Amino acid sequence: MMNKNCLVWNVRGLNSRARRNVVRDLIGQENISLLSLQETKLDTCSDSLIMELCGAGFDYFFKPATHTCGGILLAWRTDTWSVTNPVIRSYSLTARVTLIHTGATWWLTSVYGPQSDPEKLLFLDELREVRHAGLGTWMVWGDFNLIYQAADKNNSRLNRRMMQSFRRFLDVRNESTLSCL
Repeated sequence: MMNKNCLVWNVRGLNSRARRNVVRDLIGQENISLLSLQETKLDTCSDSLIMELCGAGFDYFFKPATHTCGGILLAWRTDTWSVTNPVIRSYSLTARVTLIHTGATWWLTSVYGPQSDPEKLLFLDELREVRHAGLGTWMVWGDFNLIYQAADKNNSRLNRRMMQSFRRFLDVRNESTLSCL
């Protein structure tokens, strides 16, 4: 049977062997075929690192960290997925994803959102630009570093203005350019 298990995870750094081992074990245990890792904290990513992390049969696109902050890794099993046309922006990595078995295709954006409020607004603007590019069916996943509602927060320090900005971005009822999976 064809495996289509996906993993989206803020790994908080892949610089240590122990952390990479945990990721590798999870990929093997859950038979992951498409993964997006945020906050890799890696400046570079090599084929040997992907082999260590994912095993054989994976390819990848990579957005480097900036001064050990951020970083996104999108990796896929090449016998299950075809991933092409990468676009790397300040807070995101977008690519065209095709499930080989069915031919189903869509655009996938992996995100690692910034911490500061001014940058969060720039991040949402970046995602709006991606959405309005008219890519067709589009899925966005990752660590937004934003919350939708107060219940999503583990303490009482809330920025309601930022929550409202995130809600407005997510409110796609009147958007004709976005299809959700």
